Amino acid sequence: MSDDSVHVPKISLTERLFAVFLRLVAISCFWFGLNYWALLIGYSFNGSGRFDLLVIPWRVAAVTLAVTYPVAALGLWLLVSWGPVIWVVAASAEIVMFGFYPAIFGQKPLILILHGLVAVTFVLFRAVITFERIRHSRTARFHSP
Repeated sequence: MSDDSVHVPKISLTERLFAVFLRLVAISCFWFGLNYWALLIGYSFNGSGRFDLLVIPWRVAAVTLAVTYPVAALGLWLLVSWGPVIWVVAASAEIVMFGFYPAIFGQKPLILILHGLVAVTFVLFRAVITFERIRHSRTARFHSP
């Protein structure tokens, strides 16, 4: 006699920790987005960073990141597949800004290090989760009746 009920796979500890990690990154993305919006509307830097006072490269970068970071935060918080993709776009933009054009945007080595750490942590989590799924599927195949 076969069991009719649906078996929901259990979420591993690694997957739960990965979800917590993604949500922490989402909170930081939302914060970065708020900072860029504060810059654009003149709330930060005593109004000297308002959109109309910025040079063209900063206008393009700040507007792009002010929109991209909150979208990435939403995707990461909801744990959907496009969230990390949008984060990569935003992080890549900041890496290009502060890593390759420091004469225009200034130097922020901490931002570069943090983006690198988040990317490495993401890849490590995905590798461990993939390894666990492969191991679980092999044991399920060998123990099937």
